[in-house]
Amino acid sequence: MKRVLFLEISLLIFSLFINPELFTPKASSKTLDLPKNRIIVKFKPYTSTDVKNSFFQNFGVAKKETLRLSQTYVVNVPEGRVAEFIGKFLKNPIVDYAEEDNIANAVETPNDPLFPNQWGLSKIQSPSSWDISHGLSSVNIAVVDTGVSASHTDLGSKITKAANCTTSSGCVLISSSFDDNGHGSHVAGMASSATNNLAGVSGTAYDTSLISVKVLDSSGSGYYSWVANGIVWAADNGAKVVNLSLGGTSSSTTLYNAINYAWNKGVVIVAAAGNSNSSQRFYPAYYSNSIATAATDQNDNRASFSSYGSWVDVSAPGVSILSTYNNGDYAYLSGTSMATPFVSGLAGLLYGANPAWTNSQVRNKIQSTADTVSGTGTYWAYGRINACKALGGCTQTPTATPTPTPTPVELTPTPTPTNSPTPTLTLTPTPTPALTPTPTPIPWWCVRWPFLCQ
Repeated sequence: MKRVLFLEISLLIFSLFINPELFTPKASSKTLDLPKNRIIVKFKPYTSTDVKNSFFQNFGVAKKETLRLSQTYVVNVPEGRVAEFIGKFLKNPIVDYAEEDNIANAVETPNDPLFPNQWGLSKIQSPSSWDISHGLSSVNIAVVDTGVSASHTDLGSKITKAANCTTSSGCVLISSSFDDNGHGSHVAGMASSATNNLAGVSGTAYDTSLISVKVLDSSGSGYYSWVANGIVWAADNGAKVVNLSLGGTSSSTTLYNAINYAWNKGVVIVAAAGNSNSSQRFYPAYYSNSIATAATDQNDNRASFSSYGSWVDVSAPGVSILSTYNNGDYAYLSGTSMATPFVSGLAGLLYGANPAWTNSQVRNKIQSTADTVSGTGTYWAYGRINACKALGGCTQTPTATPTPTPTPVELTPTPTPTNSPTPTLTLTPTPTPALTPTPTPIPWWCVRWPFLCQ
């Protein structure tokens, strides 16, 4: 049975001309372009090259790619026989594990541009945090996504390295970063758009640098192996933070190993919790070394689409978020994909103020200073992030708009990820909190530079 990894995307182009095709879901249209005949196989340590070559020859399979994870390869098998070959591989004593190289897809849903400014930055008190830290150019945030547009005014100057991991050659260093989808550029702008340049939008940690790691193609589709390669490549190439605005409901030993590899290299990993409006586990956010991030709206309510549960760590703004897009444009998008770069940006701010900190110290500070908005302890463990409090500049917690208390969700015990099937969750019905009217927010720039709004 094919398992699909979903990249959270919902978009509305912020321009004079709106393409109606953007309002048509495209979850599965491009996946047919990618053959479903690939298996990831990892050999046990110290397996020699000759033994591995004999293995491939005996099974009559072709080694397609060598992954950046040790002793891990992608092989092609006849289409429709993936499960059969996995079963055969697992019987061989030199094989550590074998699993299908699943396919990642982008899922687009329409979104209404209700907010005229970047309300999320004000909500997490970024302007106040900027009195303490803007981040540092030596701190790299890796956007592992569809790429980042180097031609965008707000992004081009921020990119220090770029790689394309969607090729059969693995991750290839490229001289000019590109994004043929738009999602990665939106995520990158929210984390670290150029700021105070009299153009476009502001970024959460605007003095940090960006590493563009393309792991999804123009339709937002890509293999698990590409994502894992991108995470490892980023960790090996100077990333202090890895942003993963993608995920899926199927566990993967390969992704699990890649997350642990990056964490053990001192990297903070931030991952989207998913847009299922349920407590279903989402990977790689579910893995313990990822900061699982849910989405909230302008009233600090859980976004109606956001996944939730005891395994989710924090939340951040994720509804109608204005940021950079392709071709020099800007767009409003919604999703836990949009919430995730706020957390990645905050990690960048903390590294800027505390360059010697470990990834554990940065993560603990993000979680321990989060505001306990409604749903904390049920929808997520620590609350909605607060940049000012995390940087030590604020002591008062903003008053959140009261919301109904949600019904608790019963979860089964959380095991350590293994090669066994993901345990089934027992869910209670998802509550639908009533929203209170939203006051028009005062743009943060009016507070910081009053003369601009007179």
